[in-house]
Amino acid sequence: MSKRLTIPIALTIAGSDSGGGAGLQADLKTFAALGVHGTSAVTCVTAQNPREVRAIQACRPAIVRAQLEAVFAELPPTAVKTGMLYSASIIDIVADFFRQPKRPPLIVDPVMIATSGAALLRPAAMIALKTRLLPLATLITPNLDEAEFLTGRKISTPEDLRTAARLLQRQYGCAVLVKGGHLRESRDAVDIFFDGKSELLLTAPFIRGVATHGTGCTYSAAITAHLALGRALPEAVARAKEFISQAIAQSCFVGRHSVLNPSRQRQGK
Repeated sequence: MSKRLTIPIALTIAGSDSGGGAGLQADLKTFAALGVHGTSAVTCVTAQNPREVRAIQACRPAIVRAQLEAVFAELPPTAVKTGMLYSASIIDIVADFFRQPKRPPLIVDPVMIATSGAALLRPAAMIALKTRLLPLATLITPNLDEAEFLTGRKISTPEDLRTAARLLQRQYGCAVLVKGGHLRESRDAVDIFFDGKSELLLTAPFIRGVATHGTGCTYSAAITAHLALGRALPEAVARAKEFISQAIAQSCFVGRHSVLNPSRQRQGK
């Protein structure tokens, strides 16, 4: 009998997207594409499609905690990401769980607003996110709007991205990836990574006419997968940038909508 392959485990703590383009569905597809076993803790059920979020039903905090305990008991992940957390009570549960010693790297995607414009984080949860969860993160991955909210500064140039990354790194003591994909009049999708010592300028040609629903989820999930595979954080971020750029470039149509294609891609060893 041949020896069976053992693959690493990653965990997503996120909301469900009934349209399948974002949320934990996007995370699990990305984990699978990169050869990582995906586990999940569902925080919310949403009724949504690529056009709109019609309804949100948050899970009870106790069931979120129970999911985390069940996964860690038998399938301990080597890297974890968060997505849509929605409420202060859910954020408190996640923060309490990851405040314990010997937890794996935690990637926090501070999901606040959907591509469609729907609010995905309650106003009262903003404070809990900033004071309780972000200080526990290994890496935070705000997009342009989220970085502006967290810093209180307008971001319109790549240099503004650098300033925001440094401000957030100093404030929360973790590595930061500020995603500038929505910079106006930019010919490239520019992101800045800063961990307090090293800075990476990550660029890819900006592809116009492709829907961006799920890009943030897929990007942060790819970082998490590469961390689970044992790669150092800067390399994981650089490889994830390549992955999301390919997923956008290879997007396809599902029904009437353009969706990302995070199917298995060529990744250097």
